[in-house]
Amino acid sequence: MGTLRRFDTISEYNAFNDHETLHPLVSVIDFSKAKPRRLSRTYFGFYTVMLKDVDCGDLYYGKHTYDYQEGTLLFLAPGQIAGLADTGELYYPKGYALVFHSDFLRGTSLGQHIQDYTFFSYNVNEALHISERERQVVMDCLAKIDSELRQSIDKHSKKLIVSNIELFLNYCTRFYDRQFITRDNVHRGILERFEKLLNDYFSSDRPQQIGLPSVAWCAAELHLSPNYFGDLIKKETGKSPLEYIQEKVIDVAKEKIFDSTKTVTEIAYNLGFKYPQHFSRLFKQRVGYTPNEYRNIN
Repeated sequence: MGTLRRFDTISEYNAFNDHETLHPLVSVIDFSKAKPRRLSRTYFGFYTVMLKDVDCGDLYYGKHTYDYQEGTLLFLAPGQIAGLADTGELYYPKGYALVFHSDFLRGTSLGQHIQDYTFFSYNVNEALHISERERQVVMDCLAKIDSELRQSIDKHSKKLIVSNIELFLNYCTRFYDRQFITRDNVHRGILERFEKLLNDYFSSDRPQQIGLPSVAWCAAELHLSPNYFGDLIKKETGKSPLEYIQEKVIDVAKEKIFDSTKTVTEIAYNLGFKYPQHFSRLFKQRVGYTPNEYRNIN
């Protein structure tokens, strides 16, 4: 995959892209002003949102490659590594980036809930593909942030810059909601695969061997990041993946309870519970009866 570039500070990233550092913790970068470079994998020590205006091939993220198309917004949290496959040729970058350090958010409302913007932990293949109208909104937001960075610093500067970053991220949340809707057929297929995954899991001996299926395991089996998977299932069903899994567990448990040759403890272990009392507590919460009460009533 070639060498790894590392950018721990925004000033380093600005210098690499021939961009003036207006603020050490925030920057809006126009890639078209940067010199051509060889493609490589890159480590980012800060929040990064990139809008690419050129089709530049396959993007590496972890051990996988994805088609990184024109008109795509990519979100990276601090400490993530992403990059483009090195073809041996010079690459002329084109597009824009908003980069901001977590230190800039300290003491702000955005800093307290930045984790709510779960798309910073999505995989690259779950990037946001925006329409031309959405792109204009993105560009307007970036222009406002850049304009404020070019003003003389005063007591209002940080508040206004953070507010505009938050406005931008809120628009991105709206655009992702639109993408969930417009890709509804694809997502329904994922929901069906999730249901089949759980059915196959509980009809096998996996629960006894490795326990209850976790959300992270289900996401990995469906080739999705846990956050994207969680957001998708919530939007499709109104339930979190954990709630969906628990409902499946209860459905399977109800069938097994009718087998009077099995004790509740045996059923709990067969379902993957490490402690039978955890099974009984969940069953009571979901059904309103303990497993034994449910068996006797029915």
